[in-house]
Amino acid sequence: MLPPPLPSSAPLRIHGLSKRYDETVALDHLHLEVPAGSCFGVVGPNGSGKSTTLRSVVGLVRPDAGRIWVHGIDAIADVLAARAEIGAVLDPLQLFERLSAREFLVTLGELRGLEAATVAARSDDLFDVMQLSDDADRQIAGYSHGMRKKTALAAALLHRPRLLLLDEPFEGVDPVSARTMRTMLERFRSGGGTVVLSSHVMDLVERLCDHLAVIHGGRVVLTGRTDELRGDRRLEDAFIEVIGERTIDRSTLAWLD
Repeated sequence: MLPPPLPSSAPLRIHGLSKRYDETVALDHLHLEVPAGSCFGVVGPNGSGKSTTLRSVVGLVRPDAGRIWVHGIDAIADVLAARAEIGAVLDPLQLFERLSAREFLVTLGELRGLEAATVAARSDDLFDVMQLSDDADRQIAGYSHGMRKKTALAAALLHRPRLLLLDEPFEGVDPVSARTMRTMLERFRSGGGTVVLSSHVMDLVERLCDHLAVIHGGRVVLTGRTDELRGDRRLEDAFIEVIGERTIDRSTLAWLD
């Protein structure tokens, strides 16, 4: 068996990642490389391995085999060093419910080793842009789902990471807030950051992502530039062509007619 390749300059590189839960194969020798500065979409049906992949990158899932590099850092051997490069909004959200959003960011800033003045200034900026200023001192437990998503994104951006991992970041977010969040992601990328975004919403991926990977059965079955993979079709049609469309016998739900 050939040894795994040496890490490249890619912000995220995954080689041969595998994970099994009893008899269920979540990841099956998955390979992935994310170009610097890209907004990289990760799409696939439910249970395909998208969330397991992202959680493996941040060290919340310990893979059975494979390698992960984040900006050249071995993310499995040195989880803390890799996490310093990463901001993440995962599903379910990782929030401290009994804290206010401001207290939450102050706590994260201390854990990240940021100066108090830096945390305060950045928090004010993030709350202002996210339209959370009026609620920043309320307990997170009383927030709507959309407000929680915006708080999680603010927390992910606080330490100015170089790689941002987002799992269904716009689910349950109103259109105005979603546009604000997209603007922030564009600003993040223009400053040299890279975004990896997992979503079921093909229209969103088509609009935001310049590269993508289709995961099915724990493997990457298609990857490349979004416009090249889509061709002259909608991205949803290209996705179904790769994954396959399940046909439903109309007689199965005849009682709905």
